[in-house]
Amino acid sequence: MKMTVTNKWQVTIPKPLRKQLGLRPGQVLDVKAERGHLVATKAVELDSVERVYGILRLGHSTDRMLTTLRGKADAV
Repeated sequence: MKMTVTNKWQVTIPKPLRKQLGLRPGQVLDVKAERGHLVATKAVELDSVERVYGILRLGHSTDRMLTTLRGKADAV
């Protein structure tokens, strides 16, 4: 199948391919050049935990946090 690149550098994926691959509007694709070919694959969707992992910077090491938590538990 052929696709035409528009003056905005966009292409339309033909309907048979969209159906075959189960693509939907707004879906993210990973695109790369491989041996002179354009290769697009469905991007892996992250779960909610992976999306926010690493956002908070507490400034404490894991060991320090565990010691603090264990100390509080021992005091009870």
